[in-house]
Amino acid sequence: MSIEVSSAQANSSNGSSTPVIRQSANFHPSLWGKYFLKYASQSHQEVDIINTKQQAAEKLKKEVKTMLATANTPSKKLELIDSIQRLSLSYHFESEIDEMLKQLQELINLDEYFIDGSHNHIVNLHTTSLWFRLLRQGGHNISSDIFHKFANKEGKFKGERVNDVEGMLSLYEAAHWRINGEHLLEEALSFTTTHLASFAAASTIANPFLAEQVKHSLRQPMTMGLPRIQARHYISIHQQHPASLSDDQILLTFGKLDFNILWWKDLDFASKLSFARDRVVECYFWILGVYFEPQYALARRIVTKVMAMTSVIDHVYDVHATFDELQVFTEAIERIVKASSTICRLMDDVVDHKCVEPRDVPMALLMRPVNLARVMDVFYKDMVMATLMLLVP
Repeated sequence: MSIEVSSAQANSSNGSSTPVIRQSANFHPSLWGKYFLKYASQSHQEVDIINTKQQAAEKLKKEVKTMLATANTPSKKLELIDSIQRLSLSYHFESEIDEMLKQLQELINLDEYFIDGSHNHIVNLHTTSLWFRLLRQGGHNISSDIFHKFANKEGKFKGERVNDVEGMLSLYEAAHWRINGEHLLEEALSFTTTHLASFAAASTIANPFLAEQVKHSLRQPMTMGLPRIQARHYISIHQQHPASLSDDQILLTFGKLDFNILWWKDLDFASKLSFARDRVVECYFWILGVYFEPQYALARRIVTKVMAMTSVIDHVYDVHATFDELQVFTEAIERIVKASSTICRLMDDVVDHKCVEPRDVPMALLMRPVNLARVMDVFYKDMVMATLMLLVP
């Protein structure tokens, strides 16, 4: 970043004009250019297409509701809920999914269900791990003791589990929902990470769809990913490996229709405030990570504008304003708002795994600051990947 100096005229107290020396950081243009602006307005024909897609989505939504109502075994219910959540469609079926999870929580208390395969269902490592993860991330109380049958007396996982790649991956994802003191899940995370990384490096996973999932999860487990970005990845690997679709075809089609992002250009920071970095897309991504559901579109725009203006204010302080101007400006800002430490405390809870402990706060509300913390990991770890994942599938 280079610093350029420019001059402007400022009025002194006696009315005369004096030259003001201003700096400019000479920021490079926005990384995304004008790519997203083509979504900012639609012709009548495009509106008709959108309406047609919305009607198709409503039809598919009814079909998925039927699928949820007719799922007659715990494993089918778990797989269906998992696919819906991975495609970021769960906000359409919150009541149905919550009711199913309550039913599954009641079954989890039947110890014999996991020990001897009663109820005519054999619960393997994959199903058990999925059961645990979905309940815990849904805010339901579930003990990690259900994994004891997969470990020996010393609390080490049995060697024969290594060949069950799907089960290992599910256990790996489940272990990220551990809370302090769950040593078995600490061991599970170490065990699965070591072996899955070895499989991925040696390219020994026969199922290409599963191999892609393993590589992605090792790089970014679900707890650290953003729902909308994860959905884009899930759609992508399904399209690369059509054989993996099976019963997910309806869900995949629905997921693709549901995936829609709109941008706008009325802020026009690039020309109006040329001294500042154009970060509208980046700021939109931040709030998109917290509230991706379509009904929050207005809120996303409002918060994006607030964040974009905050970024501009930062540049005003860094390179643009004079010392005298900043004194007046600072006094004005201090009269408007005081910084809050709430988000920082919640992010600390994410690091300490406190957010997954049972509590009275609704999980849907609690996940918003969690998603905000995830934005940091996703966006600033790999900006290129985040950009590609935002593109319409």
